[in-house]
Amino acid sequence: MATGRLNPGCIFCKIIRGDVPCQRVLDSERVLAFLDINPLAAGHTIVLPKHHVSDLIELPDEWAAELGRSFGRIAKVVVETVGAEGFNVLQNNGTVAGQVVPHVHFHVVPRRAGDGLGFRWKARAAVPAELNDLAQRIRAALDVSKPLPDGRAAL
Repeated sequence: MATGRLNPGCIFCKIIRGDVPCQRVLDSERVLAFLDINPLAAGHTIVLPKHHVSDLIELPDEWAAELGRSFGRIAKVVVETVGAEGFNVLQNNGTVAGQVVPHVHFHVVPRRAGDGLGFRWKARAAVPAELNDLAQRIRAALDVSKPLPDGRAAL
């Protein structure tokens, strides 16, 4: 199967179709990776499926699998090419999480010591009883014997 469903108004779908130019670094049957035009660091790469869905939850399993297989290869080559010391793979779902373009995509961001990038999350110690309760509820919801609402196997 080649390119999946595309949205005519989506900037990433326009890039996939070739209507908007980009610096492509990987262009396979199901995955496109290109350099970000507003990079956080040299080599900042956008990786996305050639199938329009707004977030990761909507992405069909076969597209997610192909996307997942591409990260290691892309990250390795980008890090080596720009001489980075490490990298982040970032993905946002929904505007509250920082998603700007409503087409599922991942950022591969090369990192160097002292680059000024970082996480600004305010982690706090968890209450063990609350963790236990939450883990039980998530495990029950992930019951692999039950199909997902769209009919796909849970895991």
